[in-house]
Amino acid sequence: MGIPVGGGIGGLVLLVVILLLNGGIPGVGGSGADEPTVRNTAAGNLDSCKKGTDLANNQDCRFVFYQNSIEGFWAAELPRRGKKYTRAPMRVFDGSVNTGCGAATSAVGPFYCPPDKRVYLDLGFFETLQTQLGARGGNFAEAYVVAHEYGHHIQNLYGYLDRIKSRQGPASDSVRSELQADCLAGVWTNHATTVPDKDGDTFIEGLTEDDIARGLDAAAAVGDDRIQQKSQGRVTPENFSHGTAEQRMRWFKTGMDSGNLSACDTWSTRNL
Repeated sequence: MGIPVGGGIGGLVLLVVILLLNGGIPGVGGSGADEPTVRNTAAGNLDSCKKGTDLANNQDCRFVFYQNSIEGFWAAELPRRGKKYTRAPMRVFDGSVNTGCGAATSAVGPFYCPPDKRVYLDLGFFETLQTQLGARGGNFAEAYVVAHEYGHHIQNLYGYLDRIKSRQGPASDSVRSELQADCLAGVWTNHATTVPDKDGDTFIEGLTEDDIARGLDAAAAVGDDRIQQKSQGRVTPENFSHGTAEQRMRWFKTGMDSGNLSACDTWSTRNL
């Protein structure tokens, strides 16, 4: 059985301004989805999110925009590097869900399951991100979370997840994996305003300084040191699994500033 990657209150994060399109919401590469993007949630059925105007009736449709922008970028970027991109459906759930990695509950937080190549989101997490973890929140914070989990999918396609042997400690494989996913989320952010839909329009119109600040703020909020300090009143590096607030911000910014997947090598660097 596979192990969920990026799960737990510290496994996520990123952000973006969404352009409300009047056209359809395409699948990867504009070819259409081969199955519903997301399933039922407590807020409604996101299978009905077909065009930008649907957002007026169901605000949760924004998660379909996030996914299509992120997957649209990687679907074009990986073939340019000689690597085939395989689509990773996103499933939104409420409370609990059965996955290729076993049963999971909302307590796990957003995660990626390698065996079934899916991203899983409980939308209630984003309220937790603000109310319990102190993040400012906003659209770009939500999109960062989604982009981080898709960063794990990119790792899976390249075989990086197979390298994870040690799961705790400041220089553990788990920390290296999570920081790389943050960096990959940053790479997408660099290109986010250029990813086109099937009609050639961009999903994301622009990113402001406030958007970026909210993204960095969200990354910091889920740092191991911040979470440990809040939950137990002290920081225990030997139990780190995702990286510190400073590391998560820095690696996200590394990917964002470079826009280059090659800049995200957290496995060979000594200075995480």
